[in-house]
Amino acid sequence: MRTSIKALTVLSVAFCLFSAKAGAQLSKNPNKFLGNITTRYQVDAGGGVPAYYKLWNQITPENESKWGSVEGTQGRYNWGSDTPFNYAKEHNFTYKFHALVWGAQYPNWFSSSMSVNDRYNAIVKWFDAVKAHYPDLPMIDVVNEAVGMHQQGNPLMKESLGGGGNTGYDWLINAFEMAHERWPNAILIYNDYNTFQYDTDAYIELVRTLRDAGAPIDAYGCQSHDVDNISKSNLQSAMARIQDAVKMPMYITELDINVENDAQQKAQYESIFPLMWEADYCAGVTIWGYVYGATWVDHSGLYKSGSERPAMTWLKEYMATDKAKNAKSPFPNMKKQISLYIKPSSLAATKGDPTPITVRAQMTNSSKTIDHVEFYADNKLYTTLTEAPYVVDFVPETTGKIELKAVVYDSDGNSYVRMGGITAYEPRAPYKSISLPGTIQAEYYDEGLEGTAYHDYDKENQGNTIRTGNGVDIVSGNSGYVVGYTENGEWLEYTVDVKEAGLYTCEATVSSPAEGSGFILAINDNNNLTEITDLIEVPNTGAYDTYKTIPGRTKIALNEGRQIIRLTIVGKSGNNFNIDKIAFRHLEVDTTLNLNITSEMSPTTINTNTRLYFTPEYADREDAIKNVKVYIDGILYKTLTKKPFEAIYRPTVKGSVNIMAIATDTLKRESEIAKMTLIVNNKRVPYTSSSKSTILPGIIQAEDFDKGGDGTTFHDSDTKDEGNSKYRTDNEGVDVMRANGGYVISYTAVDEWLEYSVNVQSGGTYSYAATVASGSDNSSFRIGLMKDGQEITLANIDVPNEGRRKYSDVSGDLLEELEEGEQIIRITITGANCNIDKIDFTCTTGVSYITPDDMNAAGTRYNLGGAIVGDEFKGIVIINGKKVLQK
Repeated sequence: MRTSIKALTVLSVAFCLFSAKAGAQLSKNPNKFLGNITTRYQVDAGGGVPAYYKLWNQITPENESKWGSVEGTQGRYNWGSDTPFNYAKEHNFTYKFHALVWGAQYPNWFSSSMSVNDRYNAIVKWFDAVKAHYPDLPMIDVVNEAVGMHQQGNPLMKESLGGGGNTGYDWLINAFEMAHERWPNAILIYNDYNTFQYDTDAYIELVRTLRDAGAPIDAYGCQSHDVDNISKSNLQSAMARIQDAVKMPMYITELDINVENDAQQKAQYESIFPLMWEADYCAGVTIWGYVYGATWVDHSGLYKSGSERPAMTWLKEYMATDKAKNAKSPFPNMKKQISLYIKPSSLAATKGDPTPITVRAQMTNSSKTIDHVEFYADNKLYTTLTEAPYVVDFVPETTGKIELKAVVYDSDGNSYVRMGGITAYEPRAPYKSISLPGTIQAEYYDEGLEGTAYHDYDKENQGNTIRTGNGVDIVSGNSGYVVGYTENGEWLEYTVDVKEAGLYTCEATVSSPAEGSGFILAINDNNNLTEITDLIEVPNTGAYDTYKTIPGRTKIALNEGRQIIRLTIVGKSGNNFNIDKIAFRHLEVDTTLNLNITSEMSPTTINTNTRLYFTPEYADREDAIKNVKVYIDGILYKTLTKKPFEAIYRPTVKGSVNIMAIATDTLKRESEIAKMTLIVNNKRVPYTSSSKSTILPGIIQAEDFDKGGDGTTFHDSDTKDEGNSKYRTDNEGVDVMRANGGYVISYTAVDEWLEYSVNVQSGGTYSYAATVASGSDNSSFRIGLMKDGQEITLANIDVPNEGRRKYSDVSGDLLEELEEGEQIIRITITGANCNIDKIDFTCTTGVSYITPDDMNAAGTRYNLGGAIVGDEFKGIVIINGKKVLQK
């Protein structure tokens, strides 16, 4: 592999020469590419399919350049992306790095157990490593799939990169700033899932906020998965809606039409592809795989058994038309011409007050210079700037959303446009007078528009209209009004008068039909947020109209006088809750009443329906305790008024259970909060039809792992069943796929594991024969025996790369003997992307090859059950009355 700086520099020149040497590909448009991805980590697919460069003129590695693939071991880099990178160099077409930040694929060593600072430094080193290896990237997916909780790792990435901050997206802005610092001439892209059909509002909100905050984002990517049935009119409407909102270049980034019927697939391409390609704001289209059976979905390929499907035939014909050849693009010659961004000092301005706004402008071609910049507000010329830095002291004359525009003219008379936006508000004012101690009604947030007194994603009041002119969702509830339809990252602010300095309890009245959400309270001091509570989790109260009071406590003292308290929503997308009010009570803490919670269970990982005894223990002053309140997941469970203050609890469902206890003395002073977390698992049950353990010697079918749930009988890196076989409904994300005449475990990732209850009927030494497949190098797994909570390694198995659909047997001897009786066998993935069908375990105790003649002797071979077997059988066979191991 050529990875020198010199080689990479030559590549950047090759991209510039694209238009002169690209006649072979389907796209004859000099300004717009039609690209694809690698196939099983290779560029040319083979199998009768034309060479890549004869079809496509842009390439995106499917997995090779993701952080988890490159830096599986911290500090060690596997640049498998060099193969497509160098291929693009050789054939003079463009390349996209995919992706720098993604909450789905980052290294296993990057985890919440690291400090935030260490995680941030690890991300910086990752960016630096990519910069050192690829100094001149033309296009980069800087961030992939950050809308809501589309990826479970997003909260970890968000915290690592600085959190939401004042914009709600500061972590994403930081990622783009880091990328722009290293690759100022690259087209920097935000990429997300099928935003034409899902989470469109949230996607628009995210991209527009990045743009308006002045982040160096040059384009937005619309992944086009799941467009198998979208109508042309619906797609056209969605595209127009997004573009009208963000007014930026767009890429169609991951197009696949997963339709098995040839005619239907062709018809869908005919319906939607021209709409995408001919949009003048579309800079290019990347199809996500083109070989049938070799993409992440089953039926999207355009070539099947080496022959083009009708959709591919149509695509070739369409790309040869004048409409395809002449379609406009926002990037002439597919290259970025200028770095141009409008960066206000704040997204929120006050009517009548000057707000500094910087137009960040830099030509990518050093031979060109900027002549002047025209700055517009609501399409009216506001000022003309002729010298850098291009800073405007903008004074809003009205309130509401103001559209900004910068038009840059270069020394050759060419013009470049960037849109932006800012919101102007009336000065902040309290909606109601609120004093503490006292109660904050959730709907009494301060007067002021979006971004000053509150932040709501959809800008539409989905409830009642007791307060007009804003988008906070106020609904009827709990005999009054409550704030509802809450979403992660939304916030409300309240101006309060603190009458008594010190610590406070804060009892919130809330409702929710689901777990996984909560809120944090903070003091906002001139946009500097200081959290005054930890996360206050909102439990499942049973329904939106069932309200419960949950406890909280400030962790720092409130100062006397006027304060602004911000309530920020935290939680999973879709798990919204209602909040009615928060009652604040001044608190004196009696530190001599420190509690500890004890349980008869140790460790604190238990099964459902286990009877537990919780006894708060305290240091002294037993006679001063008036009561002890015990909370289960934030809801008051029992108030204990008699010694020994013991509570009995029996968990009924799987999950994490938080136990909390607070003691109150006769002077109404409270103890410190005692906390305990229980991990409750489902009871383990074998998956076999009889719910009995698999008999060994015998076969473990990989898809028949025990019932019990993630963390109990298996662990999967995500909750999505990518195999989509629907073989079993209780796998909670294990990827089971139809293959090899049955079902197999697939889409495996490092450190995933599965467990199987087995009954060893013949103790002793064993051999194994694993039926496996892989389309990747370095796929592997481990067979282990679980004993007293520890794993004993039985075998380490390397899976050969012969294609993910070609199954073969890998055999060997177990490293340890198996004892008779019930056991737990664990399979742990040690090298990703191996498919596992089954493992055949054969007892070899007392078996030996008597002589080579015995092994090769003529005669019928029988297995231990007396059935005749052939040479292909692996295991113990009987030949002429002698037992031998046939491998």
